Amino acid sequence: MADVAATTNVDSPEARRYNRVRRWLGIGDLVIGFVFLLVLLLTGWSGWLRDVAYRFGFNNYSLSVFIYFLLLMLIGKVLGVGLDYYGFRLERGYKLSTQRFRSWAWDECKGFLLGIVMGGVVVELLYFTIRQWPQNWWLLAWALFMVLFILLAQLAPVVLFPIFYKFEPLDNEELRRRLVVLSERAGTHVRGVYRWRLSEKSKKANAALTGLGATRRIILADTLLDNYSADEIEAVLAHELGHHVHRHIVKSILVQAGITFGGFFAANWTLHYAIDHHLFDFDSISDFANLPLLALVSIVLSFLLMPALNAYSRYNERQADRYAFESIPSIDPFISSMNKLAEQNLAERTPSKFVEWFFHSHPSISRRLAAAESWSRAQGAKSQA
Repeated sequence: MADVAATTNVDSPEARRYNRVRRWLGIGDLVIGFVFLLVLLLTGWSGWLRDVAYRFGFNNYSLSVFIYFLLLMLIGKVLGVGLDYYGFRLERGYKLSTQRFRSWAWDECKGFLLGIVMGGVVVELLYFTIRQWPQNWWLLAWALFMVLFILLAQLAPVVLFPIFYKFEPLDNEELRRRLVVLSERAGTHVRGVYRWRLSEKSKKANAALTGLGATRRIILADTLLDNYSADEIEAVLAHELGHHVHRHIVKSILVQAGITFGGFFAANWTLHYAIDHHLFDFDSISDFANLPLLALVSIVLSFLLMPALNAYSRYNERQADRYAFESIPSIDPFISSMNKLAEQNLAERTPSKFVEWFFHSHPSISRRLAAAESWSRAQGAKSQA
């Protein structure tokens, strides 16, 4: 087994190029957003857009907030559409996407409209709290954000996912029963097992345990169901169930609550500092021309915390892998599924230490395979003792 893993842990030049370009696309998108927000503040254009919003909003504060947000979204989309299209061409060029341009463009439109609706609700609530409770707005906004965050996690499988993908109950009764039993052994009750028609858009494979409470369900991509054995699918799901067993969802919500609390505190301090020192074209915290500054605070904090959050995520993923090792009869399906997923998704098996440390939320494929083999050897030694 070790020899097999060694021969498969070498990345192809194609995989390296694909992942390198994807990273640069992500960096480019971040830089464009950061520069855009900075320019809005330094040039005073944010104040100009606020005045335009007031004119079109008939000086109604709430309507003007939404119009201002809409203008920011439109400009941001125009600035980023080139990178978005390049990302679409990248997936097509590496034969990872089956999606046509028309379908991709429609998904982009749906995503943009969904962003306007969801972002508009958040922004309206944000400035409502700022206007009504200027002293403690950040505490109230933090509480509201966490409520929305949990609500979204619960509703996403039944409201958001179907906007972009089609789902249908799994018709393989034997596999469905097997996965439900595996879930019950992990102490979680799922509301159904669904076939995720991912092949209509992508050749990649995936599976997930989604939702909270009454919306918890197993979704399996048809690209996984059609190319993997039942043992391999069980191994993939066992990993997902490991997150439930180790309460990673609850822990992640608590971590998110702490980070968001610090973020809103930093945003409040930054707003007051900017106003006190007359840095930009707004003179009160309820002036929604300061929205780019709030977004900048969020971007900077997210960037600075990325390595730590990714390290925490990798720790969780290792725990979930260990649960999978302990939950399946043989380690071989886990190893074969990891190899097949890496090949099918064109993943980097052995990224550089820096790339894995800074960018990856999962341990590299090579590390996961090595951990599986190490666990298998340890179990073999125990059985012989």
